[in-house]
Amino acid sequence: MTTATSDTSRHAPVPALARRRVALTAFFALAGFLYAGWAVRIPAVSEQVDATPGALGLALLCMSGAAVATMLVTGRLCERFGSRQVTIAAALLFAVSITLPPRAATPLALGIALVPFGVAFGGIDVALNSAAVDLIALVRRPIMPGFHAANSVGSLAGAGVGGLLAPYLTPTRHMLVIAPLALLVTAVLARRLMTRADPPPPTGAAPATDVPPAADSARPGRAAVALLAVIALGAAYSQGALDNWVPLHLARDLGAGPTVAAAGYATVALALTVGRLVGARLLERFGQDRVVVVGAVVSAAGALLSALGTDLVPVFAGLLVTGLGMANIFPVALARAGAIGGPSGIAFAATLGYGGILLAPPTIGFLAEAFGLPVALTVIAPMVALAALITPLVRDGQPEGVRPSRA
Repeated sequence: MTTATSDTSRHAPVPALARRRVALTAFFALAGFLYAGWAVRIPAVSEQVDATPGALGLALLCMSGAAVATMLVTGRLCERFGSRQVTIAAALLFAVSITLPPRAATPLALGIALVPFGVAFGGIDVALNSAAVDLIALVRRPIMPGFHAANSVGSLAGAGVGGLLAPYLTPTRHMLVIAPLALLVTAVLARRLMTRADPPPPTGAAPATDVPPAADSARPGRAAVALLAVIALGAAYSQGALDNWVPLHLARDLGAGPTVAAAGYATVALALTVGRLVGARLLERFGQDRVVVVGAVVSAAGALLSALGTDLVPVFAGLLVTGLGMANIFPVALARAGAIGGPSGIAFAATLGYGGILLAPPTIGFLAEAFGLPVALTVIAPMVALAALITPLVRDGQPEGVRPSRA
């Protein structure tokens, strides 16, 4: 590939690609905003339907099951209809379905109402990451962490707005406020996301819709996607454990008040956001493998410090280090899985990753009951360290983003 060809393919459509990148970033933020808006109202909705902890767990399992099932088929939908089209459709469903759960009057009705919400959540998760891999293939920069940073920022904003509105609005009215705004934002962003001004593939490169790889290369590709999915599982499990158990650890084991306990959650979220905002620069300077391996080692050390520390200062330092080290592991795993396996690769990695988020709360709970919460939280260290052990084994033989889906 000559320098002139590379420059032309990279720079000719800069305005159009920039608009698409902005739109995609906003969609990531919107998804985080909507989900967090629902999550912070779960206690109120649970009280509204008079659900026991077990009944609430079953209702939430309906959402999780629908999300996982949808993730498994969304990859093929992206390949058939285009990742951007599926993203827009899922965003519309997300905005509408978020108004359903607060209207439930019984735990059974809540579970039923959470099914379309779970479908939208699972669909937009895979579609967004698939669309991001498409864009990465065009700009040829490792920008996936920035999109996940936007999702984190959206989550923080959604939780903050939800907290502010909670004293004044019922969950139903809260969702009826944010749903029309989400529909409006989706309508505005859809035009920018659907720009057709894509650069031509570099000279000598196979087109995005080229025939599938030969059988001899398909097997190594599947193996690489499977390894990346395990990395995603470990990272997602670790984040799920931190999100669900850190506030309780600070409150029960270290005697922290509600504000300090909440600050522990915020510390992890902020560290993840900051780490992802600088992720592209780190990946370009040091490479994917080094960033992931070093990040996993650092994060594992921080997880041990935050779990076993006996004073708030080292524990918060451990939480900060854990979040910073872990920030880019999951985004890189998804980006590489998409580069190798297309939308189906993303779907597999995302599904396994989401399974890790579901697996974390109960397993940590069982271990805490048997050995105490500090010991239970040490499980985070080996789970996140999986990335350091597995990354050197991943050999895809192609740069990030060379196999985009139909956009």
